[in-house]
Amino acid sequence: MRPLIALVLTLCLAMPASANPALEAVIADNLDQIEKPSRKTVEPLVAEIAATGPEGLALLSAWAGRALGVTDDGRLLIVDGDSARDAVTGAAVPDADPKMLRPNSGVRGVIESALVAGEISSPDPARRAAALASIARDGTAEHLAALRAAPAESDPALAAQRERATNLLAIRFDPDPAARVAAIDSMAGDVGLDFRAALNPLLAVTRVASASEPQANIARELTIGGDFPREAAIALLTANGTLQPRLTPADHRNALAANIVNGTVGGIPVADLSDPAARDRAYEALEAAGAVPPAATDAEAEAALAANRFFEVYAEADAAVTDAARAAERRAQVRLAAMTGIDLGLDALSLASIYFLAAIGLAITFGVMRIINMAHGEFIMMGAYTGYVTQTLIADRTLSLVVALPAAFAVTFGAGVALYRLVIRHLANRPLETLLATFGVSIALQQLAKNIFGTQARPLTAPAWLEGSITINDVISISSIRVAIFVLALLFLGLFLFIMKRTRLGLEVRAVTQNPGMSASMGINPDRIAMMTFGLGSGIAGIAGVAIGLFAQVTSELGQQYIVQSFMTVVVGGVGNIWGTLAGAALIGGLSKVIEFFNPSNTLAAQTFMILFIVIFIQFRPRGIIPQRGRAAEA
Repeated sequence: MRPLIALVLTLCLAMPASANPALEAVIADNLDQIEKPSRKTVEPLVAEIAATGPEGLALLSAWAGRALGVTDDGRLLIVDGDSARDAVTGAAVPDADPKMLRPNSGVRGVIESALVAGEISSPDPARRAAALASIARDGTAEHLAALRAAPAESDPALAAQRERATNLLAIRFDPDPAARVAAIDSMAGDVGLDFRAALNPLLAVTRVASASEPQANIARELTIGGDFPREAAIALLTANGTLQPRLTPADHRNALAANIVNGTVGGIPVADLSDPAARDRAYEALEAAGAVPPAATDAEAEAALAANRFFEVYAEADAAVTDAARAAERRAQVRLAAMTGIDLGLDALSLASIYFLAAIGLAITFGVMRIINMAHGEFIMMGAYTGYVTQTLIADRTLSLVVALPAAFAVTFGAGVALYRLVIRHLANRPLETLLATFGVSIALQQLAKNIFGTQARPLTAPAWLEGSITINDVISISSIRVAIFVLALLFLGLFLFIMKRTRLGLEVRAVTQNPGMSASMGINPDRIAMMTFGLGSGIAGIAGVAIGLFAQVTSELGQQYIVQSFMTVVVGGVGNIWGTLAGAALIGGLSKVIEFFNPSNTLAAQTFMILFIVIFIQFRPRGIIPQRGRAAEA
């Protein structure tokens, strides 16, 4: 409510000073009640003040905010820090020393209701929106009456917001059960946190013990030993005074041992105390003599359990209200489960797009060229650092991102071509040596990045239009960066298909992949095509690094977090098939999110289950989800 009071006070104080005879008359006739208000009688006075116009609303705002003071000569002043203004004229009053008024919470509630009534009827949509937001944060029964009495809302969005606020307040405060049921039914199935919070007090239950069925709104009867443990039943009987507190076996034994007199305890020979019934009789005798505190025996506890029934009783007395609330909650839970599934699907799609973007370059080098490039992760890292360097040179985040994407491609393309010319071309058709060589290159690149940029994570900040998230409701949301990465992944899928199907380079790559010897006899240079293909895959990895760096920490180990998933994506999807890579990314991303959903606190377990699944999957489909067909598969 305080932001609304501040808004009203600021707007009203900003108006030019002018006398308000109506307000002056109200103050003169009711000064005593303003100084010492009563919750039971102040409502008509507040309504009179509110009807006097902006100056009256300013006075009420200051009164509710405890910023209203009265001088010795009976003038009301609105105090704001070290300054004070006359509540009637708005004129500044220097060197004022008023007595500050401190209305209680009941009076403030009446005043705030009047302020809301004035604000939600304001011609300014911004002020109406601020009033509704204030009610949504801290609504009261007075606000419900004000909302219902206000004129119809012309703005559709504000009308929906106002209707929702009215229904929520009706659920909480309306004295008419039928109106509460109608409000609940109108929002049934809503998954908003505010609606579920309004239902929770209605469905809150307390446990009671009674010899007969209580005259209350019963949720269910409890069964001892089934849904109600025996010890919990005894504790409930003890708490309501039906049963004396029970002793622990040790306390029972110690009490008997402390009262042994001439070989007996309470008239029971010590030799007979091996029998539990005899021990109970001895304790009862001591209890009757006042030697020990009262305590329930096992027999008394059993008798009390047999004599009582146990119930869960709603805090809400009206059964129709709780029935409607329970039905609404069930519908909300069903929708919530569906929304959670959709949200999980969006998370899986987001993760799959990241894996696909990271693996698409590897799909080219490993899938098409059969080169096991263990330095692929470092090309991702190089792309991320290229984005960081670009952002340090160009302050505008959007422009720096536009420049960073082609710059990362150029840098990693050049690095890929250099790696091919210097290392990989000399290890053709020797996969083990290629693996070892590229693994060594990856270690060298990591160390080089540490030497240049240090071991601290470097920031790669997204533009303002990529910050935040796209929120559908309280359950479904996805970050804007993840959406951008998904779009980028689709763009590169289209680009890859265009290059491979519609360009001469793609035609030559497919020819060399299927039959290098025949391609060479047709005038195609297989070594050049292999170099360009490796450079293309490396360049795409660099662009993936820029995208990943927008939400991940840019360090020298960035690529190592994605190299394993990239290989899994390519192998599971089908080596040499871009559609297989897409399917593999979807499978791994989806399965990862499902495993994390059921075990969110243990990411290591999720990775372990994922690898185990892939091992089993490859046993049944060793060539992947969409295996390569034709001559390329036989090469």
